[in-house]
Amino acid sequence: MSATTMHILTLDFMKIKNGTPLLVLLMLSSCLIGGEKGWVNLFNGKDLSGWENPYEWGEASVVDGMIELVGNKKFFLSTKKQYSDFEFTAEVKLPEGQANSGFLFRAQRKPNGHMFGYQAEVDGAERRWSGGLYDEGRRKWIQPIKPVDDPQNAKTWTEEKRNALKRNDWNRYRIKCVGEKLQVWVNGINTLDIIDNLDSKGYFGLQHHGEKGQVYRFRNIKIKELK
Repeated sequence: MSATTMHILTLDFMKIKNGTPLLVLLMLSSCLIGGEKGWVNLFNGKDLSGWENPYEWGEASVVDGMIELVGNKKFFLSTKKQYSDFEFTAEVKLPEGQANSGFLFRAQRKPNGHMFGYQAEVDGAERRWSGGLYDEGRRKWIQPIKPVDDPQNAKTWTEEKRNALKRNDWNRYRIKCVGEKLQVWVNGINTLDIIDNLDSKGYFGLQHHGEKGQVYRFRNIKIKELK
């Protein structure tokens, strides 16, 4: 909040104290909380209500207000509910060493519960493709594309995007889907903005890539459904 904004708020409170009508207080309250209107916590910080592990392996637990995933094979912790058009935000912290994760969105499930579909990449490798779009279990890389030195990547995958992830720290992801338009931001940097019509509705999934002994952490998971 800027100094100017703070000054205005101070003046408003002084007026309220001196008898300004309640309407001013209501307007002020609306300004302060309006930015959170419509947002819902997908993770309550206490337990895994609303989430499930559809795999026969992997473990998920809540520790100090965070979801922690451990496992020896790749798996996803899934929401129980499906979503269509939305804004989604979450924070993720990769473990040190070899690590890779991602956020599935509008994801699908096989009859055995295993998940596939759109994934916003969380990449701990030197190629630095965090915020790219990987189609888990289907088309694989959509943007950027393999091989790493493909000429198209020089145009679409800029240094700003490559440097969006803060390795060994918390990173905030934002995913927005409206119709066929898919967008991803990593720490405020827009890494993806494409049109794709393969899936219009599905689950969210948090990925553990299967490295033995590695702990993946997630927190502050929220969604705002867009009507």
